Amino acid sequence: MPNESIDPVFQLIKSLTRSEKRHFRLFTNRQGSNEGLKFLQLFDALDGQAAYDEDRVLVQVPAIKKVQVANLKANLYKQLLASLRMYHSGQNLDIQLHEQLDYARVLYNRGLYQQSLKMLEKVKQTAQQAEMPHIALLALDFEKLIEAQYITRSLRGRAEVLSAEASDTAAHVAQMHELSNVALRMYGLYLKIGHVRNQEDYDNITAYFHEALPPVELQQAGFYERLYYYQAHVWYHTITQNFPACFRYAQKWVDLFEQNPTMKEQQTMLYIKGVHNLLISLYNLLYYSKFIQVLENLEAFAADPERRTNPNTEMLLFLYIYTNRINAHFLQGSFTQGLQLIPDLLHNLDRFQQQLDSHRRLVFYYKIASLYFGSGNNDKAIEYLTKIIQFRDVSLREDIQCFARILNLIAHYEAGRDEALEYQIKSVYRFLGKMNDQQQMQVAIFQFLRSVGDIAPDELKTAFSQLKEKLISIAADPFERRPFLYLDIISWLESKIENVPVQEVMQRKFRRLK
Repeated sequence: MPNESIDPVFQLIKSLTRSEKRHFRLFTNRQGSNEGLKFLQLFDALDGQAAYDEDRVLVQVPAIKKVQVANLKANLYKQLLASLRMYHSGQNLDIQLHEQLDYARVLYNRGLYQQSLKMLEKVKQTAQQAEMPHIALLALDFEKLIEAQYITRSLRGRAEVLSAEASDTAAHVAQMHELSNVALRMYGLYLKIGHVRNQEDYDNITAYFHEALPPVELQQAGFYERLYYYQAHVWYHTITQNFPACFRYAQKWVDLFEQNPTMKEQQTMLYIKGVHNLLISLYNLLYYSKFIQVLENLEAFAADPERRTNPNTEMLLFLYIYTNRINAHFLQGSFTQGLQLIPDLLHNLDRFQQQLDSHRRLVFYYKIASLYFGSGNNDKAIEYLTKIIQFRDVSLREDIQCFARILNLIAHYEAGRDEALEYQIKSVYRFLGKMNDQQQMQVAIFQFLRSVGDIAPDELKTAFSQLKEKLISIAADPFERRPFLYLDIISWLESKIENVPVQEVMQRKFRRLK
C-alpha cells in the first residue's frame, strides 16, 4: 500500500481528463503566444511522465533551470486551478455565485452601489433557492454594508427586512454546522472503532451523541440541516449495531435527494454516499431482494449518459458499486463467481490510486481476502490479509485490523501451515492486547486452534460441533455479535462438520433468504 508523498502539481495533472487538458492549453492562449511560457513546457514534461521525476524534467526542458522549478510549479498549479474553475463553472452553482459576489465587489469599488445591490439580491435569492445559506449570508452581509454606509434610496423598510433575513439565515447556518459537526465526529468514531465492543462503548457513544445533537424542527429545517441530521443518525446506529434504525435513516437520506432532484444533480457525491449506506444497512439486515433493487438503481445511475461526471464522482461510483457487488456475492455464497470481479477491481484501485484513501483500500483488501477464503484459495487470502496486517497505521479501522488477523489464523489452519500457526496465534494475542479488543469469539477460536493439533482425527468433527455451539451461545449477546459481521465463522464450522465447501453452506442459507 503506497504511503509515499506525491507532488501536488503532478498529482493534479494526472487527474485531468483529455478535455480538461485541451481546455488548459486554450486557456493559456488567452495570454497571447504561449511558445515562451515555461510553465506550459513544465506541464507538457510532467504530463508525459508516469512517475514524478524532477531531474528528468530538467533534461527534457533545458530552458528550465533547477532554481526556477519551485516558482514554475507554483505558477502552473495556479493556472491549472484557474482553468479548471472556468471549465467546470457551468456545472457548479456555488462557483457561479461566488463569481457574482466578486462582480458585486467590483461594482461597489467603482461606486455603482445600485448595480451592486441588484447583483447581490440576485445572488441571495438564487442561493436561498439552492439551499446554500452560507452564500446567501455573504450576500446579506455585503448588502448591509452598502445600505449602512450610503444613501441608496432603498433604505425604507430595508433595515428591518435585512436584519430579519440575516438573523434567520445565520440561525440556519449555525444549526447546519452543529449537525454537520455531529455527523463528522460520528463518522470519525466509526473509522476508528467500527462497531461498539461492549456496554461501556455503547453508553459512552450514546451519551455523546445525544448531548452533541442539537434539537431540530425538521419541518422548518433546510435541505442540508435534514441531510446532516440523517447522516448523524446513520453513523450512530451503524456504530451501535442498530441496523433497522440505520436502514430507516439511510432511506430518509436517499429519499431527501429523490424529493429534491436539483440537489441530486448538484451534490451527486452526497447522494451516492447515501445510496451506499442504504445498501450497507440492507446487507447487514440480510434483506437481499431490496439490496439487489437498490444496487441496480445505483448501477443504472452510474450508466446514465446524461448525468454529470467528474473524477471524484467516478471514483466513488467505482468504490460503492464494487463494494456492494462483492457484498452481493457474500449474501449469495457465490465466492468463486465473485473472483471474476477482482481483475477489474485491482485495475481500478490502480486507476484511482491518488484519490483512494488508506481506509478504503483496507476494506477492499479484506473483501478480496474473504472472496478467496470463501472459494477455498487460502494462500491468496493470506496474501491480501498480509497487506492489511503489515499496514503501519494500526489505529485506522481497528476492527478490520483485528478481524484480518482472525481470518488469517483460520486461513493458515485451512492451508495446513501448521508450522506458522503457533507464531500467528501469539502474534495476534499481542496485537489484540495492545488494542484492548479481545472478545469471547476471538478467545474461543484461539483456544480451539491452539489445541487442534492435540485432537485425534476421528474427534475433530465433535470438536468443531462443540465450538459451533459455544459461538452460537456467544452470539446471543448483542455486544458479542460484532465479530460475526466481519467473519461468518458459524458457516465455516458447519462446512468442517459436514465436510463440504464453505460456500456451499452459505448458498444453502441464501436460498432460505429468498
